[in-house]
Amino acid sequence: MGKKSQLEATVREVIERCEEFLERWKIAPHTLDMEACCDQFMGEMERGLASKEGSSLKMIPTYTKADNIITPGEKVIVLDAGGTNFRTCLISFNEKMEVIIESFSKRGMPGVKSEVSAKEFFSILADQVEPLIEESDRIGFCFSYAAEINEELDGVPIVFSKEIKAPEVIGMPVGRSLLDELGRRGYNVAKKRVAVVNDTVATLLAGKVATGVSPYSDYIGFILGTGTNTAYVEKNSNIVKLGNLPAGSQIINVESGGFYLVPGGLDRRFMDTTKNPDNYHFEKMISGAYLGAFSHVVVEQAIEEGLLSKEFKTRFEQIAPLNTTRMSHYLEEPHNPNYDLVKCITNEEDATALYIILDAIIARAAKLTAVNISAALLKGEGGRNPRYPVCVNADGTTFYKTENLALYTKYYLREFLDQKHHRYVQFVQIEDSPTIGAAVAGLSLTL
Repeated sequence: MGKKSQLEATVREVIERCEEFLERWKIAPHTLDMEACCDQFMGEMERGLASKEGSSLKMIPTYTKADNIITPGEKVIVLDAGGTNFRTCLISFNEKMEVIIESFSKRGMPGVKSEVSAKEFFSILADQVEPLIEESDRIGFCFSYAAEINEELDGVPIVFSKEIKAPEVIGMPVGRSLLDELGRRGYNVAKKRVAVVNDTVATLLAGKVATGVSPYSDYIGFILGTGTNTAYVEKNSNIVKLGNLPAGSQIINVESGGFYLVPGGLDRRFMDTTKNPDNYHFEKMISGAYLGAFSHVVVEQAIEEGLLSKEFKTRFEQIAPLNTTRMSHYLEEPHNPNYDLVKCITNEEDATALYIILDAIIARAAKLTAVNISAALLKGEGGRNPRYPVCVNADGTTFYKTENLALYTKYYLREFLDQKHHRYVQFVQIEDSPTIGAAVAGLSLTL
């Protein structure tokens, strides 16, 4: 046998061993039954709509409609509190529904550097809003933290992410509290109204307005970045936990990262290393904050089982810990000597094994992403005609920048939705979606 044939035989053997490893640990995508998983996801959605307890999906009603009519030229004050930054601006739409942004300003979110009181928190927000306060009686507020939305479209924070230290603000309506602070400063806020939406709901609304007259039958907002979430439109009659609602529909914030799912032993091992190991399993299987860390656990197990050599182990220990960007870099350019994982490679067997393992992790994450989007689509009535698909406005760097994640997601969606269920989606990517969506929510307010 020549050297080339011998190498090919060795590579085939490595691939077969990797496939057995991935199947045994339930990381191989084919070990995930998409139909069963989608049914389980939709079952959790139903339970979340029926009761505030008993489901891993919160299914938060937003009292926000998706069929908003925007008046061209009308201005709205827009606030965007996301991550560690707080942005303010004025937004209007022209006759072509193109976005016009004015008076843009950005500063750090209060509570990032040190803990702030509720008074300090809303005072800092009011400082940014004050220069715009006379421009409009409508305010759209994209508040990208966990919050309950009430019938007045105000948001009541449930918990802040660890970056924001403002415990007194928990339980306070952020819109009303902001207006109260502006009122104390002498402004007449009696006619002013605030619509609070989270970033996923805003993403859905941005998809609706930015696609204009495009023939979509329904809309989904989807985010896959550091974390993940989904929003879709639900009939009011199906939101049992709210009692008797008027006829119509509203956007539901699924909080899809909370979906309970632990396919295999390595998943459980990884979950146990995370904060709150019994919560947000789905997010920990597909989002940017966790994919790399989970890959690290899988690679360590592959080393233990001899799929990767001792030489690889020695070098790998020097670059630890693995993150999502570094794992993606290897799949993008597995021969680039500047990438950390490439520096760990000393032979073709290790190079091949590592590629097969990391690619499978991404492919499974993509299949789970497709489950999430499929459940949101199948729960509604849209997408039954391929000429009128459901519009998925997808946002987030993990979805777009992680090698093959978007590609594989669309493959699984085509296989599952198009070919099996005869339901259809189309992806769009709209820049500044949270800001645009908050503007739509604000302009939809009745004064």
